This record gives sequence, structure tokens and C-alpha cells, in this order.
Amino acid sequence: MAMLKSAVLWRKRFGIDALLEADLGLPELENVVFYRGADREGHPVCYNVYGEFQDKDLYEKAFGDEEKRERFLKWRIQLLERGILSKLDFSPSGICSMVQVTDLKNSPPMLGKHRAVTRQAVALLQDNYPEFIAKKVFINVPWWYLAANKMMSPFLTQRTKSKFVFASPAKSAETLFRYIAPEQVPVQFGGLFKEDDPEFTTSDAVTELTIKASSKETIEIPATENSTVVWELRVLGWEVSYGAEFTPDAEGGYTVIVQKTRKVPANEEPIMKGSFKVGEAGKLVLTINNPASKKKMLLYRSKVKSTSE
Repeated sequence: MAMLKSAVLWRKRFGIDALLEADLGLPELENVVFYRGADREGHPVCYNVYGEFQDKDLYEKAFGDEEKRERFLKWRIQLLERGILSKLDFSPSGICSMVQVTDLKNSPPMLGKHRAVTRQAVALLQDNYPEFIAKKVFINVPWWYLAANKMMSPFLTQRTKSKFVFASPAKSAETLFRYIAPEQVPVQFGGLFKEDDPEFTTSDAVTELTIKASSKETIEIPATENSTVVWELRVLGWEVSYGAEFTPDAEGGYTVIVQKTRKVPANEEPIMKGSFKVGEAGKLVLTINNPASKKKMLLYRSKVKSTSE
């Protein structure tokens, strides 16, 4: 009750109602914090991409002086409030909390101006938005952040800290997939979601497989006559060989090489896409060979469309 009373007073003091309609003039921050998709339990997901602050001009615009830091804080609260209004449901059976994902890849060290506003934001969110966070997942966590987090730790309640998950760069994608399905995770964080994808949406489920070290994985997609098979796949970290061929069901039919087997380096496009027009019933076979001494995660999905679609 004391927290609720305090939060109501703070909302009046902070001017939340007016803030919702305010134009704070920070459109360039739309790639810093944004909502995208939902987790496996239906909680909306908010991504925080602090690597964007590598841009010195953007960093100075957000944190350059006290007035700018105050404006950034208001912008962050405004985004949260708008998300609460549009994405949460406070009915008895509704989803009334969200998942926060914080990407620390290439993030500037949390020192000086940045640390001051971060500490202020943490205090405001913890004091005035209790139980609004279902999970807080930090990905691409560098060593210095864990040290900085220890300094922040005394300012957090034990209940808040219990919702935190930290993942190193090597474990970030698979940690995210524990909570968020790959079809919901944007490409930049290891998933398969792309804006305006002409073939696949978040309703097209992704299959997750593990390719063991020094082993091969094959995916078979049955296809009917006069159809088109479309597919996409991704191996986290790549450095594998990938090929595709079509094998007809008819005895004595000729196998067609759709994608000649080739090595896919780590710096290649993150997602491999393909399509093949089928003239007779058969199956498309995707082959992924992992020569590495460690296992790899494979993500894929496909669909078979009739030629009339």
C-alpha cells in the first residue's frame, strides 16, 4: 500500500499524463529501445540496444548534460507508459508484465553520465513499476558490466535481482530462446524475425535442432506435384557446409541439385533462404555438415505452396 501511494504521488509529480502526449524530439533513439514480439508465455518483449551509443553524437545528445539526461529519462518512461497502455492487459487472466532484453554488445562502459542516468532509471522503475517485469535478460554481457552490476546490486531488491539473467556473447542467442521462440527474436539477436518478410511471419514456427560436433544433419521437406517449396535456415556461428537437393518419389527419377554444397563462413548473411518449384511429388533435402569440434544450433522453417498461391 505504501508503494502504491508513493507511486501515485510520483506520477503526479512527474507529470505522466502530460508526458504521454509530449513530443520529446528524440526519433533517432527508435533503434535504442523498441518493442518486438512476445515471449513463450505471451509477455511483450522490449529490447534495449545500448551499442547504439557508440555513436558519439547520439551519446552526447542523450547524456551530454543534465537537461539532456532528464529528457532521456522522460523519453524512456514515456516509451514504457505507452507500452503498458498498448501491450498489457490488467484483467484477472491478462498478461500484465513484460520481458526486458538488454543487449550490451559494443556498449560503452557504464561510467559517468551513463551510469548516473541508469542508476536513476533503475530506482524510478523499481519504486514505481513493481511487478511490471516478468524477466530481465542481459545478452552479450562483457566482463566490465558484471563489475558495474555489482556496484548497482545494493540498489536492487532481492525479488528484482531474482528476475535477472546474464548471458555471455557465446550463449546469448540460446539463452534468449529459452524464453522467446526464435521466430519472435529479431535477426540481430540470433533469431529469424525480419520486418516485412514476404514469406514468413511470427506465426510460422521455427524448428530448433542441435548439430553435434563433426556430424551432419539432414532436413527432409515432402513436396507435392505442382508446388513451390520455400525455406530458410540459420546456424548460429555458421562455419558449416550447406547444400540442397530434390529427390522425386518416382522410381528411377533424377535427383536435382538445388543448392550446390558450399562452406558458409561466419561473416555470411545470417539467414539462408531458398525456393524450388516442384513438378512432381518428392522431397527437398537440406544437408548441413558441421566439421567443428563443438555443437551448433540450427534453426529452420519451411512451407509448401501450391503453384496457384
